[in-house]
Amino acid sequence: MKLSSPRFKAFSVSAGMSFWFFVIISTTGNFSAEILLGFVAGIVIITQLLAAKISKGLDIFAIVNTKIFLGILYIFIISIYGILFRVLAIDLLRTKWEKQGTYWIKIEQLNEHRVLKQY
Repeated sequence: MKLSSPRFKAFSVSAGMSFWFFVIISTTGNFSAEILLGFVAGIVIITQLLAAKISKGLDIFAIVNTKIFLGILYIFIISIYGILFRVLAIDLLRTKWEKQGTYWIKIEQLNEHRVLKQY
């Protein structure tokens, strides 16, 4: 972002702020297309007009926004995998061997001539 033009920074920060505004008004149950479009138009106009003056602030906001978004995305994906593994009864450490009646992974038989002293 530091090498990008101030206008592009303003546009990307406007998109990030619009996304978070959409998330917040949707979760509170106050979603309205008119409110969202008004907010987006206002943010885009303000940030584009002041892009050169607030360029460093836009950098900081973009970095913080990216870290928060990626953190939430990471937690969401890990949670989904955990829930799916629990629901589907998938255990990555064990498998079911019906013939032997055990859940543990089968290992090869150790022969005595292959065992070496380790001291």
